[in-house]
Amino acid sequence: MKNYQLDILWEIPLAFLSFLFYKIMKWAIGNLFTVYLSLNKEKASQWRVLSQDIINSTLVLPVLMTKGPRWNTHAIIGTLGPFKVKESMTFDREIVDNSAKSWIMVIYSFPSYKTIANITSSNSSSEKWQSVQLEPGRYTIGLRYYNRAETINLPTIKVDEKQLVKSQTIPADINDFYKNLIERKNWFYLALHYYIYTILRLRKWLPESFVKKEYLPVGAPDTDFFYGNLGRGKSLQVELSESILTNYDTYLTLYDRSSLPVFSSEIQQQTQTTEPIENNGFYLIRVRQKSPRSEKLECQTSEKDTSTEQILIREATEKQDAPLSLK
Repeated sequence: MKNYQLDILWEIPLAFLSFLFYKIMKWAIGNLFTVYLSLNKEKASQWRVLSQDIINSTLVLPVLMTKGPRWNTHAIIGTLGPFKVKESMTFDREIVDNSAKSWIMVIYSFPSYKTIANITSSNSSSEKWQSVQLEPGRYTIGLRYYNRAETINLPTIKVDEKQLVKSQTIPADINDFYKNLIERKNWFYLALHYYIYTILRLRKWLPESFVKKEYLPVGAPDTDFFYGNLGRGKSLQVELSESILTNYDTYLTLYDRSSLPVFSSEIQQQTQTTEPIENNGFYLIRVRQKSPRSEKLECQTSEKDTSTEQILIREATEKQDAPLSLK
């Protein structure tokens, strides 16, 4: 306990400086990127798919490390815009449904990036084309594919009944760049996200709303998040109830303290234990509904031993005597 107290005493001031640095950089880089998108109209009318080529582009990695630093390593991600709308945006739903068993499309206002609409695979439709009515303005689209098919296409998009972009085929291995993304770690990214590990350590003494705002990505209506810090040399053991295994897709990502991913996996068994993490870091578990459900999810965490953190996830309505235990 004494070592813990001494450790946290010098860590808190550094975390505070990191917090300020992140806010300044997020504002500065975000404004630069907004200007870039506004001026580069050709790029705005093309699908941009997160890939090695995109990561290598000027300014992209700093933008992602300030705008969406909790990398979603489990989804293929495409973005489009900004584009002007007078009345509606329409997309080829058939292409999307054929490309992934599970997906979510989010429409954001521009440049505020406020979420305007969520369309998900769980909102079933037999129509080939699906429309969203929008107020006059500028918007961007974010599309995420989970459980992808062998042939993957981003959809044709129409704005006010005129084609904005045509369908685009995506290579199945486009997410392979995540395997080596940690090699981009440097002092800048570590300084940006140094404070995250600290606030997760101090989570029980901080407002939960503050911790969620700083750590979690923008949520989807069919996704629950579970998260925490993971100390150097520790493993994470994730235990799922039978209901979670049956009715949800569960994805785990481990991040270095710089917020670059070092491990990711879809959890398809009741218990999964990771290898020890090399440096202090944190984890994020995404639990996505396979079909609409109203049950709330809950988790319990404990220290199984000095080298393993354990988290148990179940539906709140499941019996407490179910065959799961934190040991």
